[in-house]
This record gives sequence, structure tokens and C-alpha cells, in this order.
Amino acid sequence: MSPNNLEYYKERLEAQITGRVKPPKIKNKDTDAEGGLSAAKVVRRIFLCLFTLIFCAAATLYTAGYVIANGDCEPLRDRLVLSATQASATKWLPGLFMPQSKVDEIVANSFVVNTDVMSLEEYEALTKPNDGADDNDDEWAEAKDGMIFETVSGSTFTGYVLLVKDPSRIFVGTSSDFKQGLPGINIFNMAEKEDAVAIINAGEFSDPGGVGDGSNPMGITYSKGKCVWDDELYRTFIGFDENNKLIVANSMDKETAESLGIRDGVSFQNGNVLITNENGDVTVYYADYNIGTAQRTAIGQRADGTVILLVTDGRSASSLGATRNDVIDVMVKYGAVTAGMLDGGSSSMMYYEDYYIKYGIEANTLDEYQKKGLVNRYKAFTPPRRLPTYICVAK
Repeated sequence: MSPNNLEYYKERLEAQITGRVKPPKIKNKDTDAEGGLSAAKVVRRIFLCLFTLIFCAAATLYTAGYVIANGDCEPLRDRLVLSATQASATKWLPGLFMPQSKVDEIVANSFVVNTDVMSLEEYEALTKPNDGADDNDDEWAEAKDGMIFETVSGSTFTGYVLLVKDPSRIFVGTSSDFKQGLPGINIFNMAEKEDAVAIINAGEFSDPGGVGDGSNPMGITYSKGKCVWDDELYRTFIGFDENNKLIVANSMDKETAESLGIRDGVSFQNGNVLITNENGDVTVYYADYNIGTAQRTAIGQRADGTVILLVTDGRSASSLGATRNDVIDVMVKYGAVTAGMLDGGSSSMMYYEDYYIKYGIEANTLDEYQKKGLVNRYKAFTPPRRLPTYICVAK
């Protein structure tokens, strides 16, 4: 280094020490001109925090699921497994925490039924209200639209009941002729299509991942006296004959349906017969191991012909859902001598035209779908689903 250069750097150093010249700033790629964090650095830190939170939450949930699935609390494990497997979108979840063979075992146990058989006279004495009311009291005195609307509740659910006095008003409404592959329609469009005063969802349909479009039903289906679908899939059958009697059977083919004079009916999976009435005896089919809670839909009939329509809420803190036995208990409470389970989960819906006006329910307590006539609170990530079939009540 030359003497001149040495002198230059010496003077510059002295200037910096005395404060006459500010030392050059070293630029940091993670800071801005004022020395704060740059936008890129902030974004990276936000994403890092979010990723950490998501990872920790997922790890916590998985650990909790694994502990429950493999711990000693079998009732809780079975309830969660059955609740998950009863929804199309969550059937795969239990397999993350336990062998599929164990999941299959739990599901298989849920189909084991315990029958309770008694004579029709004994059953009617058991289900007759013991409230001191006069036998001559007319329960239909305050009925609206020829129906009685009530709410019911259990330890884990809230439910809605419609009693329809005249069973001839009940029929199966269909979304299309099922010949063109058209998607199903929602419950409000069905009410308009069939000019129905009340509706509940009905039969099974293909629903992979919980995103099926409800184009076609599954299992034999009748509407207004005609067989409108027969894919030869044998499922639990729920329907009415020409004498307006509710028929429930573990399976049904077209030949048998024709011999029974079926006019309207749908099918839903297997093992969904709840109550039968044959040869003067009433048989109730309890399933004590089926403890999964879910949104449920069911239909029953009293000995006097009155039809019982039931839908329960679910998937919420205030109403987790009903078990199979809960549904039976409601049907027994209302005196059903025949009953069957219909499709459930996000398909469970009850429509009743202007019900909140007729029964003085404040509109500001209802959600957007209830203001359009939906009775239950719809719990799903989509608008009310498109379905192929509904149980309708004619005006």
C-alpha cells in the first residue's frame, strides 16, 4: 500500500471516530431501508407460524385418536368409530388409527340385534300415555294441515316429529325418471315439484366421499303405484301397500313387491328394520352395540294408521345426534307398531311449509334454510343436498 493510500484510510478512520462521516450501512436482505423486517421476511414468518400450528394440531388430534382407538375406553372408541363410518365423507377416518379388521369387527357388532317381542295388546298398553288424559280427548283437535308437529329430545339429540293422520297422503316423490342420469333435486324444489306440504328425505343413493349428486336411487324403488327403479340390490325396504299399510322388510325384490301391492317405497342399506307387526305380535329390533350418533331419519306407523315422520339433528355441540336405539325409543313413545330407518347424515331433512308461522316460532331464531321451510338445522359444508327420492305428504 502506498503512503498516499495509507494516509487516506487513516484520515477516513479518524473521521468516522469523530463522527464527521457515517460509516457505510451493510445492506441486509431481510430488512428494509429503515432497518425493519422486509415484507418477504414477514410473510415467511407468518407461513412458518401457520405451518407449526397446523402441524401441532394435527399431531395432537392424531395422538388423541390413537390413544382413544387403542386405549381401554372401548365404549368411547366404538361410538366414535360408528359415528364416523355412518357418514360417507368420514368412513376412512377410523382406519388411520387402528387395523381395518378391528374397524370391521366394530361395525359388524353394530348389526347384532336383540329382539323384544310382545303381543299387540301388551304393546299398546305399554305405549299408551299415562298422563291422566281422558280416553275421549281428541288429540287432533289442535292439528294443523291434518298433522301434529312436535319436538323431542334425548341425552344427545334434538328431534322433530310429524304425525300424519291420513296415511293415504304419504307418497314417494322422485327427482326424475332416472333414465337420463340427471342429478337429484333439493328438498325445496321437491316441495314445489310435488306441491307437498311436508317432506322428509327417503332412500339410499350412491354417495362416494359424501359428494354424490343424487342422480339415481339404490335398491328397488316405487312411486305412485309404479316401480321406477330396480337395480336388484337387496336392501332394507320401507314402503306402503295399496291399503296404506307401512311395510318394512330386510330385503325386497320386484316379484315380492308386486305380490304385496306396494304403491310407494324406497330402500336403505341393510339391517334398518326397527319395528314389525306380524301375527298379532310386535317385535322391536334393538341394537345395543350400535352406539354411533348421527343425524337420523325414520318413518313409522301406529295401529290406527297414523304415520310418524322423524328427523333428528346432529353434528353440533347442542345435538350430537341419535343412536339407532334412540330412534326406536321415539317410535315406541309415539306408538309405532311398524318402523324403519331411512337415509341419514347430511341427507337428513324435514320440510314443513310455513311451519314457523303456523306454530308461532320467531323467524329471527331461524337460519336461512329454516325460513324456507326446513325444520331441522342443516349441518353440512354444502347447501341442502340433491337427493333422488323423498317421502312426501300431499296437501
